[in-house]
Amino acid sequence: MTENTDPQRPEGQAQEQTQDRAQSEQTEGPVDPVETLQQALAAAQAQVQEHYDNLLRAQAEMENVRRRAQEEVAKARKFGIESFAEGLVPVKDSLEAALAQADQSADDMRAGIQTTLKQLAAAFERNHLTEIAPAAGEKFDPHHHQAIATVPAEQDANTVVAVLQKGYLIADRVLRPALVTVAS
Repeated sequence: MTENTDPQRPEGQAQEQTQDRAQSEQTEGPVDPVETLQQALAAAQAQVQEHYDNLLRAQAEMENVRRRAQEEVAKARKFGIESFAEGLVPVKDSLEAALAQADQSADDMRAGIQTTLKQLAAAFERNHLTEIAPAAGEKFDPHHHQAIATVPAEQDANTVVAVLQKGYLIADRVLRPALVTVAS
């Protein structure tokens, strides 16, 4: 049996405790090794059961975390475009209002279209949707541009000659590359 002594206790008290234990063991009689092993086995089994219960709780908690994360991802997918949709609703309202006006001049129609385009551009900006519109002479970037044709030009080879269709980025990710012609 190992002795557990407290460093705060004086040596005399520790020796008295050891003597008291020895006397109590002598008065109780010999210790049965089978009984000692059975007690140790019971204690070990109780500890194993406790660890098993802790393992089951941890597994259940991990499953709950995984399920909650999946639910959050599903909600993000389902409602991820909500902000963008909120920006597009006024654009649709403006277009419908313009079509409802039967007798408008061309200048009024143009002004309404410009206002609607500004609303659309603001919705794009709020939702990190930016244009890819390279200038003539800009170096061709295969990550942002799609070459439709190569044409002979007086500018450097492998540079943009003309943009046929603008491209778009969503927060640094290409939604649609710009369609360009490239100098050969």
